[in-house]
Amino acid sequence: MNVQPSFDQINRRAWNSRDALREFTRDKTWTDPGEEAAFAWCESECHDQPLLDIGIGAGRTIPLMKQISSDYTGIDYTASLLDEARARFPDTTLHQMDARDMSALPSSHYALTAFSWNGIDCVSYEDRVLILKEMFRVTRPGGLVLFSSHNRDGPGFRENIWTLMPRFTFNPLRYGWRTLRTMRVLPLSSYNYVRHSRFHRNHEGYSIKTASAHYFGILIVYTTLIEQRRQLASLGFMPGVAFSCSDGHCIGDAVQTDDAWWLHFVARKPPAA
Repeated sequence: MNVQPSFDQINRRAWNSRDALREFTRDKTWTDPGEEAAFAWCESECHDQPLLDIGIGAGRTIPLMKQISSDYTGIDYTASLLDEARARFPDTTLHQMDARDMSALPSSHYALTAFSWNGIDCVSYEDRVLILKEMFRVTRPGGLVLFSSHNRDGPGFRENIWTLMPRFTFNPLRYGWRTLRTMRVLPLSSYNYVRHSRFHRNHEGYSIKTASAHYFGILIVYTTLIEQRRQLASLGFMPGVAFSCSDGHCIGDAVQTDDAWWLHFVARKPPAA
């Protein structure tokens, strides 16, 4: 079954929702210690060099990446979020563009090509390959590619509507607040979960499943540490590094699994590519 149209229909609906706009316009810095560690690993090498930021949403990463270099370009395929980013950062080079086809951007140009906040998970597995190929193409020889991805071995993969039930506590006020919060989110979350669960698939190395974000309103790819390393190598990338979102620790090459919610990968395009 080809789920590609459903990925776009489901996820674009979520990105254009008021919930997404409210979430993406909050003042934020790094999403987690792993993202901060991954960008810090790249910073000295990419200082004052051309940077490409994919899936910028409303612009959370713009000031963060501009601390590395003012030679910055950002893209996103959601017009409403991109309009918000342009209003917030009017003097920044921003384009509406789909990461699966970045043919309008030059080849072998950027020292760092980044796709943060697990954005690469929000397309089909086949389109994930297209995005990584495009990231490889636009990155200069010897340059870096950085992205984050949901971990199938982490707790997020096991989330379902039952995880929304209020956790018991002997504090009546706290338990009452948790119950009210569940009553607020459960109807829409249950509807979305049931509607999207028909697309759930398990494959060797990765799975397709609805995620709890946006009231179980998005469909994403969960991959494994081993599979992501294999995929990057198959596309011509040199061995890189990975960081856990939980505490930012660097995951060694010999490690084959990790229990983080998601992982941050940094890979290198070969200098002779």
